[in-house]
Amino acid sequence: MISGSILHVTGSAVLAFCLCALVLWALLKTGIAWRLATDIPNERSLHTRPTPRVGGWGIVPVIAVFMAVMAPSLWLTAAAFAMLAALSQIDDRRGLPVGVRFGAHIAAVAALVAFYPAPVPSWALVVIGLLMVWLVNLYNFMDGSDGLAGGMALFGFGGYAIAALTSARPELQLAVASALAAGAAGGFLLFNFHPARIFLGDAGSIPLGFLAGALGYWGWRDGVWPVWFPALIFSPFIVDASVTLARRLLRGEKVWQAHREHYYQRMVQMGCGHALTARIWYSFMAAGIILAIAARNLAPVQQWLTVVVWAAVLGAAGMYIDRRWRRYRSRLVQT
Repeated sequence: MISGSILHVTGSAVLAFCLCALVLWALLKTGIAWRLATDIPNERSLHTRPTPRVGGWGIVPVIAVFMAVMAPSLWLTAAAFAMLAALSQIDDRRGLPVGVRFGAHIAAVAALVAFYPAPVPSWALVVIGLLMVWLVNLYNFMDGSDGLAGGMALFGFGGYAIAALTSARPELQLAVASALAAGAAGGFLLFNFHPARIFLGDAGSIPLGFLAGALGYWGWRDGVWPVWFPALIFSPFIVDASVTLARRLLRGEKVWQAHREHYYQRMVQMGCGHALTARIWYSFMAAGIILAIAARNLAPVQQWLTVVVWAAVLGAAGMYIDRRWRRYRSRLVQT
């Protein structure tokens, strides 16, 4: 039974990997990718050449269609995922008002929580919903360096799949959905790792951020993992985006404007380069996933202690980057 489930989940990941890679290869080979959406470098960019933003065109159809077929209990998640991708594609090409974009994000999260409420007080569901809306957007903020967002999706959803299979209350459909997302992200990563030939774009990053929150919520609601588990799985992304946003808010800056203040952006600018930066982030992601999977069966106090310790590790890493950044800026001024 267990070996059959593993084969089923692994097969789902391989299928998504191959189909996503095939779609993206065809878009690049035919030149259609350039006509769908192209990223023009700006003051936020870490790249210098226009690059197609078509990752979502390979990732979204594969995940949405096969999730609806292979994990029918998650049909609403698949539908909201596809809806956000379609809206974000319009935004990629023509631009949409901020209110329309955020309204769609809130509606997708609200529908999921309303149709499948967890047995907790209403105020707790509201807080969780707001955190999920933030996850939708922070994933987009973190899509700015070759291989970073794709790698985070590969590791993060892969961690979900492993945890869903090995839980005391295993959930096969959740594992399959997670494996589909991880496999599709791997197919995208073939073309996104440095030097990137394509980028994710809003049509890929926004729905992936939603899916990270939605599957995380589903697993917690069904008792597959503790409430802190999804946050720990995606903790490098969450900490970077949240700290950067908080700093900009405290300085009174317009948080929606382009910038290059994320930790990963500073690492690239300081000379780490895209490839090394991605590998360092993969290491932190893998460590967090291993820690999360190992800690989920501990006593509650030990679980939360693990979360606190890992948060301290990430905080120390951020402080180290901040110190290096100040020295780097000081040398630039002196020269």
